[in-house]
Amino acid sequence: MPYIDSKITLTLSEEKKETLKTALGQIISTIPGKSENFLMVGFDDEYSLFFSGKKLDKGAFVEVKIFGSTSDAALEQVTAKICALYEKELGIPQNAIYVKYEFVNHWGWNGHNF
Repeated sequence: MPYIDSKITLTLSEEKKETLKTALGQIISTIPGKSENFLMVGFDDEYSLFFSGKKLDKGAFVEVKIFGSTSDAALEQVTAKICALYEKELGIPQNAIYVKYEFVNHWGWNGHNF
């Protein structure tokens, strides 16, 4: 069960959230064995982000949590695709988009653990 959480400095319309959610569903399939079928996505827009002591007008911090692990090559592709998506859809420069990965060994769903 992957989870992608995005903290974004901009205001997102419901339409834009839907566009991003759909694209993230496609991007997660870059990781072998992962798909949109179990993907959870969250957005925290109008979020204050600071870097190097300065407030970012356009910026994003994206956390990708994955049950298990994957290769560095797959993560490199996911990062490139997320950065390209947020630049295209939101106008956020890629050098203001940060992606963090976390591998989870214990994950519960539907009253049970995987």
